[in-house]
Amino acid sequence: MTETLAYYLCLAGFAGFGYKLIEARRSQPARTMWFLAGFGICIAAGIVVLTPAMSALAGPGPVAEWVLSLAGDELKLGAIGFAVAFTQSVWRGEGARLAPHALFTGATMVLLAVFFVLSEPRRVGDETVFSDAALPYALADKLVFLFYSLISLGLLFAVFVRSAWQAEPGPLRAGLWLLVVGVGAATAWTFWDVDDVVRLARTARIGAREDLPSSVLAAVTVGCVAAGATLSAWSPAVASLIGRVRAYRAYRRIEPLWTALRTAVPGIALDPGRELAGGAEFALYRRVIEIRDGHLALRAHFDPDLPPRAEAAARRAGVPEAHLAATVEAVTLAAAIEAGRTGRRFERAPEREAEQDKDADVTAEAAWLVEVSRAWRHRDALVERVQAG
Repeated sequence: MTETLAYYLCLAGFAGFGYKLIEARRSQPARTMWFLAGFGICIAAGIVVLTPAMSALAGPGPVAEWVLSLAGDELKLGAIGFAVAFTQSVWRGEGARLAPHALFTGATMVLLAVFFVLSEPRRVGDETVFSDAALPYALADKLVFLFYSLISLGLLFAVFVRSAWQAEPGPLRAGLWLLVVGVGAATAWTFWDVDDVVRLARTARIGAREDLPSSVLAAVTVGCVAAGATLSAWSPAVASLIGRVRAYRAYRRIEPLWTALRTAVPGIALDPGRELAGGAEFALYRRVIEIRDGHLALRAHFDPDLPPRAEAAARRAGVPEAHLAATVEAVTLAAAIEAGRTGRRFERAPEREAEQDKDADVTAEAAWLVEVSRAWRHRDALVERVQAG
């Protein structure tokens, strides 16, 4: 099941890189985006060619196994080379010197192919076996790969970490940290086989298939890099979804307060029975407005001398300082509702009314009303304390 999930992540990586190519073709040079797409294609194809399904498709025989094994390693090198080219192209623009690392990558791929052929691998069951004469070439093949990966992935990791630290909070910084995680996973994937190199040196044989941890690390690499590179495309949709969820939660949390005010002042309900018709954010906005309207309708019933007494009673009850203001608001509002029910009025309004009439940010006002609504559940005991003196 985990291996299947890894393959699905690779497919998601393919889709992410393809979408990024389309989404950014107007804002980024085509060459830069092809580097990104090349990375995604190479690293995901490198997983696919090492799967049992691909081995079955290639058919039996040592030649097919050799080709697939060599193709997997070459595709990994190509992915790293494309990643370095993409990074240099993004950060240095048209002045990026891509030729040195491209030559380094090409030379490494040629050396890898030469050493692989000279190593004359033989398939025995689920292992690849080398003769004593060919063992040095097999070790050279693995060491060249590790040497190239150490230099290239170290360069990428340093660039992304430095850029992520310097970036302002937001999608860019989040995307860079996702790229850091992706490069870290790629490093772990690359060096996961170090123990196989030790085993190769001791026994002249090595596992022929990519193991499950390698497949998972490769899929994490594809997923994180695809997510980091395409964050600008999908983060607004995610932020919008999170915003709707938060709005709905706030909408539900202030319901007790709103219900009490609507019962006391029925006219504040703008569209009874269709509270969520316009979506959670609009419903929250409307509920905040209705609570404000109820507060204003009860203005004449607020006792201006009650807040200091309510605060003192709340302190005696052990209410934390952070919840003190919301608790005082809940107590004074409960008293105003009761005064409105009995017809008791006061000649002057509390001083806080001057602030309450000002326009406020809906999100901030909703957060404040959530605190007041939380304190509303304990208002009766505090009202009794205030009345007792």
